[in-house]
Amino acid sequence: MREYDYVIVGAGSAGCVLANRLSADAGVSVCLIEAGKKDTALQVRMPAAVGMLIKDENDHNWGFHTAPQAHMEGRKLWWPRGRGWGGSSSINGMIYIRGHARDYDQWRQMGLTGWGYSDVLPYFKRSESYSGGESAFHGGEGPLHVTQSPLDSPLYSAFIEAGRAAGHPVTEDFNGAQQAGMGPYQRTIHEGERWSASFGYLRPIADARDNLTVISTGMVTRVLVENGRAVGVELVEGKGRQVGEVRAAKEVLVCAGAIQSPQLLMLSGIGPAEELKKRGIAPVLDAPGVGANLQDHLDVVVVNEMTQKLSAYSKQKGLRRLAVGIQYLLTKSGPGADNFLQAGAFLNSREGLDRPDLQLHFINAVMIDHGREKITTDGFTLHACQLRPESRGTITLQSADPFDHPVIDPNYLATEEDRRAMRESVKLCREIVAQAPFDAYRGAEIVPGGECQTDAEIDAYIRETGETIYHPVGTVAMGADERAPLDGELRLRGIDGLRVVDASVMPNLIGGNTNAPTIMIAEKAADMILGKPAPAPAEVDIMEPA
Repeated sequence: MREYDYVIVGAGSAGCVLANRLSADAGVSVCLIEAGKKDTALQVRMPAAVGMLIKDENDHNWGFHTAPQAHMEGRKLWWPRGRGWGGSSSINGMIYIRGHARDYDQWRQMGLTGWGYSDVLPYFKRSESYSGGESAFHGGEGPLHVTQSPLDSPLYSAFIEAGRAAGHPVTEDFNGAQQAGMGPYQRTIHEGERWSASFGYLRPIADARDNLTVISTGMVTRVLVENGRAVGVELVEGKGRQVGEVRAAKEVLVCAGAIQSPQLLMLSGIGPAEELKKRGIAPVLDAPGVGANLQDHLDVVVVNEMTQKLSAYSKQKGLRRLAVGIQYLLTKSGPGADNFLQAGAFLNSREGLDRPDLQLHFINAVMIDHGREKITTDGFTLHACQLRPESRGTITLQSADPFDHPVIDPNYLATEEDRRAMRESVKLCREIVAQAPFDAYRGAEIVPGGECQTDAEIDAYIRETGETIYHPVGTVAMGADERAPLDGELRLRGIDGLRVVDASVMPNLIGGNTNAPTIMIAEKAADMILGKPAPAPAEVDIMEPA
């Protein structure tokens, strides 16, 4: 029988962090189990290949779809999620954003002691090695390399200056004292390579620590619960799909993500009892909150043609693609080392907000439908998402077969406030693109197009084309209320020896990309698991909204 102190399910961002931090003690044995493969593919390492990873189901992408969306013309939306070492940090857009300080203070106000911004900032800093050096807001010696975008195309400066011309503030650091405004993104790219959680936390130790065992292509199908305690997991391994068990002497740590963590718990009999019975699963613990509270950032694009040949299309079309690949292989430089997403913005959709509720991603390329629409021209894309949606959705089981995808229903655009904010995001994007700094580059609007002008027409465009921007959270949420599946130390209420550590634990969606917060959560969880005291709270000044 295989037994370890800790069994970690999932080698995504959180699982990589926990594997590193827990196995740092040679006296502790750790087993990390991942359904996918090791992240050795060139597409994972090469930043410009991000589009290849996101748009299709592949070895690195589970390739989920949502249920038909009631408020989006009944569409089934594409939901890519990372599979293999690094999880979604191995296929994401490499944007490093923590969210607004008030997001975490709101968690603290919900009764989650120790989760305020001053509490979590030390963990962000512990994880980070920032290219600008250590400061009050940034870490300088962590495993995760974070670099400031060079803004090496005039398009990025034009975007920032156009925002300024439209009356928006400018900030140099979205992760510093002022999130609001236009500015450069920080990215998890280091010396020309994607710097995923695997590259930062797992790869350096995978073969170096005898007390760490990594099982790749092992699909965990059930958490084993005996006498009210999690004692291990059941998994299927290899091409022959052999069923086996791995036992945990101390804890089982579920790090399978906002979709598959609730799925695994429900397959294990932990979830809404009546729903489990309908799937032929005997309830072990009636936990109605498992699979509830799903939140995600819905995204819409405004795309323009470009009058100059400065976009990713011209840099990589035809035989240039071969040259780009050769340059990258030889030097890890050139267009292959870029994600073409170096600037963005955090803006307010209306007055009276205490923090931005919209985020823009400016891409120096045409990107429609996750990049699945073939590019035939130079252009630029403004992605806009609503940061704090009111709509709540669910993850439920399609069947008791662990190899069936779960039913994903984000319930997008269920409230008028969500529809209003998304409508305003399109108007803000158009207003920015119309400013003078874009005059030298702006071509015709590709989408939504000139015929889309009224509120009703914009609403229809959003319903017909809106997509996820890959930030699902909340489906096994922590909370001070006993109805929340997890307590403030991420322990599952009602089952001993079982924690969940990933984006599913967030009670509310933070204002930004979710990879950096997931890594922070795992850093904090490692201290909790090992019984280490939390670092002293960080006292920094956050600028009030203008």
